[in-house]
Amino acid sequence: MDEMRNRRDEPAMRLPTRRPGEEFRTLSSAIRVEIAACSRPGSRGANADHYHVVRLGRHQETIATSLPEGDVPARFDEAAYGIFVADGTGGIDSGETASRLAISTLAQLALHFARWNVRIDPRTADDVIHQGLRFYRRVDDRVTEAGRDNPELSGMGTTLTVAYIADDTLFLGHVGHSRAYLLREGLLTQLTRDQTLAQRLGAGGRAAPIALAAHDVGHILTDAIGGRAGMPSIQVGRIRLQPEDCVLLCTNGLTDVADDEGIRAILLQPGSLDERCQALVDLALARGGPDNVTVVVAKYTVPGGPVRGFITHL
Repeated sequence: MDEMRNRRDEPAMRLPTRRPGEEFRTLSSAIRVEIAACSRPGSRGANADHYHVVRLGRHQETIATSLPEGDVPARFDEAAYGIFVADGTGGIDSGETASRLAISTLAQLALHFARWNVRIDPRTADDVIHQGLRFYRRVDDRVTEAGRDNPELSGMGTTLTVAYIADDTLFLGHVGHSRAYLLREGLLTQLTRDQTLAQRLGAGGRAAPIALAAHDVGHILTDAIGGRAGMPSIQVGRIRLQPEDCVLLCTNGLTDVADDEGIRAILLQPGSLDERCQALVDLALARGGPDNVTVVVAKYTVPGGPVRGFITHL
């Protein structure tokens, strides 16, 4: 009886009204995300960066029915998009291993345990964030264990910046000094905060100690996946996307040599997304950046205009 009473207390499920001939669409079925990616070694000659882009989805397909055509769709597809960028530290070989292991571990966790939320409401948004935090902690454990078990990889670590686009929401996870940016209506905004000694000292309003003056404090990470610094501080957040927004994920091989205005100017250039992505990498290499440079650009659109009858929750 308690179960029956609880079911009666649940809110009623109301289907959206549908005009004659109108196909049912959710935002998760309507969005399109065009993505371009490029990674190149700097003057050091080896690349410890890795990236991974994935489109995940779910579908319903009618196999057989006696219903008239148009009552239900023959096939219905929904999708979301994940972007991972990692920049390994601790030596060329160990850094490459760390960044590769971090991304592959995260991808495997998503395959085995993710709920693959493609429609977002307040409850599922919280689920995505909590799940992301759990995955980040497990990735950190995996990279740390690998460094501890193999003396040649001792102390290896990596940055890890992740974007997940579902419905009209961009979820971000971040550790390290790779970056995520949003370009909206010509304005470029940095969405992540560098986890470096320079950032920490600057935030505290203190000058760098004399003992550190000869070091590049902009490249000394205060938080990383793996390494010897213990559990990192994981930045997580979400923002609402608008059609024509561009999301940029990049390693510090780009931001060390190009300022925000230079990046913005290239993202606003005409041409394909691949061409603009390549132009950002070429800019970093032309300026003699010694570090690896990895760039992933994603453009978010909603073809066909606003979606009628989009259900945020029942």
